Amino acid sequence: NISFLFCSGSRSSKTFKPKKNIPEGSHQYELLKHAEATLGSGNLRMAVMLPEGEDLNEWVAVNTVDFFNQINMLYGTITDFCTEESCPVMSAGPKYEYHWADGTNIKKPIKCSAPKYIDYLMTWVQDQLDDETLFPSKIGVPFPKNFMSVAKTILKRLFRVYAHIYHQHFDPVIQLQEEAHLNTSFKHFIFFVQEFNLIDRRELAPLQELIEKLTSKDR
Repeated sequence: NISFLFCSGSRSSKTFKPKKNIPEGSHQYELLKHAEATLGSGNLRMAVMLPEGEDLNEWVAVNTVDFFNQINMLYGTITDFCTEESCPVMSAGPKYEYHWADGTNIKKPIKCSAPKYIDYLMTWVQDQLDDETLFPSKIGVPFPKNFMSVAKTILKRLFRVYAHIYHQHFDPVIQLQEEAHLNTSFKHFIFFVQEFNLIDRRELAPLQELIEKLTSKDR
């Protein structure tokens, strides 16, 4: 089981949004435990592979919840540095700027600060994860036909939070001695989306160099 210790004491349990729990005793909980056990072996390429005989939708669902929780925690530790003043736009370096739209409440993309954008984004992801018709937690309840496209949108958006942290807040990450934690989490995320082809290459462009660096050792 991977557990990360933060050096900043009181901030250790700070997450940006409430953690999404997978119900204990459920099959998805077993899958999560399997994922944690294989992660513990240190081989991330192996850890992301679909376990034999398992349903791909369920595997993607469990891991999507896990990545939401990880990013939630990582971003939670640097919220003091990500403010309206420091980050008036949601960006990932000078070449990439993101405008928010969720297609329902906000149809036309709006330009907003990074903290506002990430708040919209994480709230939106949380709503998807809490929707039993999209992410069924009960055994035998089928995943909807559009599940993969929803999961891809969630992962594409979660990637943007990593990209923002790396480009705009890497100094505080180093100060908090969380660099290894961030890199491991991101590397796991990238191996996962590469394994199942879940994010378009163009979307990954803001961190392309880092991705090549992190993944080249494990070819």
